[in-house]
Amino acid sequence: MTSTHKILIVDDSDVVRLYVKRLLEKQGFVVHEARNGVEGVELALRESYELALVDINMAKMDGYEFVRTLRAEPNELDTPIIMVSSEHGEKDRQAAYQAGANFYLVKPVKPDELMSLIHLTLQAAP
Repeated sequence: MTSTHKILIVDDSDVVRLYVKRLLEKQGFVVHEARNGVEGVELALRESYELALVDINMAKMDGYEFVRTLRAEPNELDTPIIMVSSEHGEKDRQAAYQAGANFYLVKPVKPDELMSLIHLTLQAAP
């Protein structure tokens, strides 16, 4: 499968980034990585992404602040953002949506569940 969709992964875990990157690249996606929210914002403002997968708990800038910062940029209002976190409380889910996330998944995420949501999100994106 060949895809021109570019996806940004923002997660402080090298293992998680590598795992998700390999999963997405097998599906033909172009994947860029950031180790924290600050790096993620820098990449997102420099390049155009069709989707971002973002962790919550990261140093320098957490996932909530990353999403709020991105949503404050006029060109980033419509970029779909999926929060993927080990935080499983309803308050965490609500905080993600209030920050501007489109979806919220709890780690560990099943690969088929993640891929289904990514494909559905990209099909529905403007």
